[in-house]
Parts: sequence; structure tokens; C-alpha cells
Amino acid sequence: MDRFFKEGKDVFVKPATVWKQIKPGMKFVFYQSHEDTGFVGEAKIKRVLLQEDPMQFFNTYGDRIFLTKNELKEYIKSQERWKSGWKSRGHQKKKLWMAIELEDIKKYDKLIKPKRFVPVGGQYLRE
Repeated sequence: MDRFFKEGKDVFVKPATVWKQIKPGMKFVFYQSHEDTGFVGEAKIKRVLLQEDPMQFFNTYGDRIFLTKNELKEYIKSQERWKSGWKSRGHQKKKLWMAIELEDIKKYDKLIKPKRFVPVGGQYLRE
């Protein structure tokens, strides 16, 4: 979380699992899963970009991405290992990745505990 709130990073990169539902102008809420768990801040989604090769996001965003190049390479490897069984059954479709560019990043004064469990992939919230 410090990378967003203290270091000024404003681009979140992840596999493109729900990209069709994410639109500019939507609120992006930061959930902290370690230490004191809960919602710790928010931002507004400025833009969403899709790529087959997530390393290409560095050409667009440089060091604004919250992960370093080495961290993103490791993340990509972990995703490939997780999908290896699926690929070995004849499915070779290229996986898309998304970069979510954020603006108006704000840290909450006080952590907010969610009413329900938050899965690793995140969840949609309704106000």
C-alpha cells in the first residue's frame, strides 16, 4: 500500500479478469490483506489498457507501475504456473493483462472493515 500512498505509484497491473466491467470514472478501493485487514483508501479509475504482454505497460507507464519489472516478471511466471494444466489440455488462447491507471488517490484516516470476506481477486462494491 505504501507504493500507492507514499511513493506516488498510480498504475495497477493484473490479469484482465473483469476488464469489461471496469470503466473510467469508477471508484477503485484499496484492500489491505496483511496486518490490519480492511479497506485503506480509494482512487478514481482514469484509464484501463489491455495487453497480451504485460511488460509492454512499462513502455507506457514506466516507473508509475506499482510493481518493479522483476516483480512483474515473477507475477507473470506465477500466473503461467497456475494456468499450466489448462494450457496442457489444448487451450492456447493468449491471456490478456490490464493496467488500471488511477487518479485522486486518497488514504483513509481510519481502516474500514468489510462486512463480507474479500477474495484474492477483489470484488465489486455497491455503495
